[in-house]
Formats: sequence, C-alpha cells, structure tokens
Amino acid sequence: MTHTILIVDDDPTQRRLMQAVIERNGYQTLQAASADEMFRALEGPRGPDVGLVMLDLVMPGEDGISALKRLRPGHPGLPVIVLTAQGGIETVVSAMRAGADDFLVKPASPERILVSIRNALKVKALTGEVQRLKKRTPGVLGFGDMIAKSAAMRMVIRLGERGAQSNIPILIEGESGVGKEVLARAIQQASDRAGKPFVAVNCGAIPENLIESILFGHEKGAFTGANEKHIGKFQEADGGTLFLDEIGELRLDMQVKLLRAIQEGEVDPVGAKRPVKVNIRLISATNRNLTQLAQEGRFREDLFYRLNVFPVQLPPLRDRMEDLPELVQFFIERFAAEENKRVVGIEPAALEMLNAYAWPGNVRQLENTVFRAVVLSDSDHLSQADFPQVAAQLGIEIRPALRAAPAMPPHETAMPAPSAASVAPAAPAGAPPAGGTVVLANGLEIKAIDGAGHLRRLEEIENDLIRFAIELYDGHMTEVARRLGIGRSTLYRKLRDMGIGEPPIAAQG
Repeated sequence: MTHTILIVDDDPTQRRLMQAVIERNGYQTLQAASADEMFRALEGPRGPDVGLVMLDLVMPGEDGISALKRLRPGHPGLPVIVLTAQGGIETVVSAMRAGADDFLVKPASPERILVSIRNALKVKALTGEVQRLKKRTPGVLGFGDMIAKSAAMRMVIRLGERGAQSNIPILIEGESGVGKEVLARAIQQASDRAGKPFVAVNCGAIPENLIESILFGHEKGAFTGANEKHIGKFQEADGGTLFLDEIGELRLDMQVKLLRAIQEGEVDPVGAKRPVKVNIRLISATNRNLTQLAQEGRFREDLFYRLNVFPVQLPPLRDRMEDLPELVQFFIERFAAEENKRVVGIEPAALEMLNAYAWPGNVRQLENTVFRAVVLSDSDHLSQADFPQVAAQLGIEIRPALRAAPAMPPHETAMPAPSAASVAPAAPAGAPPAGGTVVLANGLEIKAIDGAGHLRRLEEIENDLIRFAIELYDGHMTEVARRLGIGRSTLYRKLRDMGIGEPPIAAQG
C-alpha cells in the first residue's frame, strides 16, 4: 500500500510539477484547487488513503492558514506541509502555530520536497508507534485499534462488542496466528473491567507437573521446591479477565478443577486448607475443534458447554484479504519506526504478490514476513525482491532491475537495456548507416538512426522504449512508470499520444 499525497494548490502548473516529483518516487497523488476541494477529497472514497497534505497558503477563497486550522480538529495526526512563494518569518510562525509540520518556499527543489515528505511520514509513523505502545503497556488496545475493513472482521467486531457488555464466558475459535489474544484484549477494554488485570495463559505451553500450581497457586512447603507462596493465575486476574489460550491442550484432570473454579468462583491452591474466592471474567481460545474433541472423549463435555456460551469465530487471513493492504502498511510503519528504517510503503506489484499468497500462518506470518522485508530493505518502498520466500512459493521469478549499458563511442547512442541485449553488427559498405541500433531480448529494435542516416526523432525512440518497458514488466504500469522515471499520469498521456490508449485494469499493476 503506497501513501497518497494530497496536493492543494490553485495553480495547475504547480500541481503538475509537484505531482511529477511525487509520483516519480513511488507515491500516489490526489489534487485539489481550493480548501473546499481538499475537504471534499478527504471525505471522499480515497480520503482514508491520504497520508500527507501539501497545502498552498495563498489561494482564492479560504487561505491555507484558515484551512489548516479547520483541518486540524478532524485530522489531528495528518501531516501537513505548507507551500508559499513568500517565506517570511511571520508566515512561517503563523503556519506552524496553525499545525503545519513543515514549510517549503516555492519553487522548492525535488530533493527538498522528498526530504520533507519522508521526514513528515516518518514522524507520523513514530508518533503512531509511541501511541500504540502507550496503549499496549497498560492494556488499553480496543476494537478501534483493530484493522477490520472486511465483512468477516466487521462481524467479529460486532459480536465482540456485544459480548463485552456482559460477564458471559466467551470462546474464541480460529487458526493459529489469527489474533485471538488481540480480540480478547479488545473485549476486556470494551467491558466494565477495562483497566483491571488481564492475565493470559497458554495452556499448551505449561509443563504438565506445574499446571495446577500455575493456574491455582500453592502454599509454601506444599511440595518439594515450593519455597514460598504462589497465588496462581486465577488470583492474579481477580477483578479482571483471565484469558486461557489453547484451552483444548489442557489435560482431563485439570479440566475438572477448571470447571469447579468457573462454577463456584473459587480455587483450591495446592496445600491450602480452604478455597479462595475469585472474581474473574473468563475468555478462552482454541485452534482445535472442541466439539470433535468432546465427542472423542478428549475434552469434557460439561466444561465445553460451560466455555462455549458465546462463541466467536475469527476468520483466517485468506478469508479477509480486504484487510491485507492496511495490515501490511501498519506493519511497515511499525517496524520502520522500531528499526529506524526509511521504508514508507510497498510497491503495487509486491502488494499484488502478497495478496496472491494463502498465508497459512495468518496475520502472525504476515507480520514476521513484513518485519524481515523492512529490516533487509534499502529502498523507500518494499518490492517483490524483498519477499523472496513468498515469490518462491508462488513460483514468481524476480526480475533484476535494468542495468545501464557500458559506455559507448560518441557516434553511438547508449540506451538502458537488460543484460541480455546486444549491439547489432555494423551495416555492409554502401548501405545507409544504421549505427546506434540496440536489439533487445524480445527481438524489438530501438534505432537511434533512420534509414537515411539521420537521427530519429526523440519522441520515436521514447515510444519504442515505452513499448519495450511495458512488455518487460508484463503490463504493470506502476512499475513501468517507476523504471522509466515518470509519473503514471504522464505515462498514460504518452500512451494516448502513441495511439495505444489506457491499458485494461488487469494490466495496470
């Protein structure tokens, strides 16, 4: 998912120049000629994708300072870079007080524009990561922090919100890695026990001889090695929520004691003379089919019915692929902030590849895959080459970047070509000079000199190169534009001038 930059300027020439600089570096753009158009764009279908605003200060109607003051209450975290032809100190101070993140004096160099955009996006990512960590530390991550654009996840959110309003036991079912604990924490935060203890226990990771002690506690001297009193997870969660993950792994004799603790609201610590009352909200989770386990006698039916009062089924990632672009962008921003990397997005071709993968490890696998890609990437945007394992699973061959041809004598024209390209042999004596011909890997020739021995028009050579680039990158137009160093809109205009027209959606990449 690539950041979208909203350019707000009443001068169409300035907008086009800004668009060319921004799109050439892998970002997408939206344009607005006034403050009113800016607000309509932010409220439109592409509004949620806008990651930064480039705002001109001097515009007819509402000026930039007034628009910025009106923008801030509804979009407090949206970075804004203000643009003006007059860079007086008073103007700068006014813009910063109104909430601007940076200031550019027109005409700004492409390098200065890109540095400002990257810095603003990086600060935004760092701020979001700090806020996320602040929420995570006291356990206040809620439903609003979950990525849930897909219909399947919206249904999960609705069920979770309803279940949170009562003290009913909740059973979360789903494959490993789908985010069961994240949902459990959101339920806790939406309930009247928000801010109280949230204690998570992985029942499949506890040694069998320690299960009873860890869950229910023990008294000092209750067994060999019990050198001090231990209160157990039930008592730790008193007043809050106890989350029992992988409940299907609990052995049968512990299931009996767990059932009693749930029914009676009390636990028997090992070695204690009397039971201890506890007040907990129980949320359990499993990646196994508890109904089948109960039928096979490997899980107690009475405990199953006690736990399965309010079941919530979390879908695997392959059934909620509408969420994948936003999940990928979230992980990119998070890990780029944590690892101090300059990655800000992902190329459309790479995102398309991730979308074609089945993700058997679900969100956890996606998270780790993006983490590895961010750590190893040296670019602003992740490419297919940053996901070699996914590409190998899908049988996708990663194409190497175009390499510049070796230096050529002055009478020949150097053209960028793949390593497989070769220079054609010289024409026979007496034939029109045909030097500067490059035969590319697919048989297409790019000639610098025509049959009469004169240089071909630059437009004709450019058209040949564009045709070759489209074939080389299988019609993925974003990649074609990036490799040619032009914006997508510029590429489409050139295609129309060539009489090719805009390619079908499937080929736009």
